Order: sequence, then structure tokens, then C-alpha cells
Amino acid sequence: FTYDDGKHYWLTPPELYAQLDAEFGFDFDPAPFPLPDDFDGLTAEWGQSNYVNPPFGAILHEGKRRGATAWVRKAIAENAKGKRVVLVYPIDKWILMLLKAGAQVRNLGDVKWLATEDGTPGNGTGRHIACFVLEPKEQI
Repeated sequence: FTYDDGKHYWLTPPELYAQLDAEFGFDFDPAPFPLPDDFDGLTAEWGQSNYVNPPFGAILHEGKRRGATAWVRKAIAENAKGKRVVLVYPIDKWILMLLKAGAQVRNLGDVKWLATEDGTPGNGTGRHIACFVLEPKEQI
């Protein structure tokens, strides 16, 4: 992630890492800085308790551009092996607000929205659409 200040590596603040480490006891970082020679967090075997602060933008990996989805796929695969994964990644605040409020989340896929002019379906956005459902709370 590059700003016009020329900086492109952003490390986790030590206080935040210490707080999370105290709770989860990390033993591996698949996205370390500096990156050791010949190390690849997307193909390496991860530890039992992993702290993942992946690149916020796309990287070139094995000749292809890879972004957050590649890291999430790897995190899910490592978790399926019985490992803990704590992955941090920027998202919009409104998503966190909905989750905190108890929203259920559904994946609607890449919706082919209809044109207002003639009702014909578009090509989709190339991104999946999340459906957030807030059910009424039971009144006491």
C-alpha cells in the first residue's frame, strides 16, 4: 500500500500486537517484515497460533496478482488444519457496526443488477454482494 509519501510498509503498532498476543499467544507470522529471503507466507506451513497482517494491496505471487482473497483462502485452509488465525485487514466501519448489532450476513454472489432504463441485466460488479439482515429484537 503506497501513499504519496513514498512509504509502503505499515507495521502493527507494538501496543496493539502485545494486546492481541497476550490473548492469543502467537507463534507464527506468515507476513513478517522484513521478509526473509525465499519466504512465502502463502505457501508456507503456518504455526498453531498465527498473527496475519497481510499486504493491504495486491502483491505479485508466482506470476499473478494476489490480494486479500489469497490470504483469506490460506487462513481458512490453515484453520481447517486446527490452527488459530487472527487476521487483521481494513474494512469500512459500517460493516463492523452491523456485525456488532447482530446482523446476519448472506452472500448473494455477483448480482447482475438491472438497468433502470430498460430492465436488462448488467454484467455484475465482479464482486460478491453481502446481504446484512437485522432481525427485530424480542421485546421483554
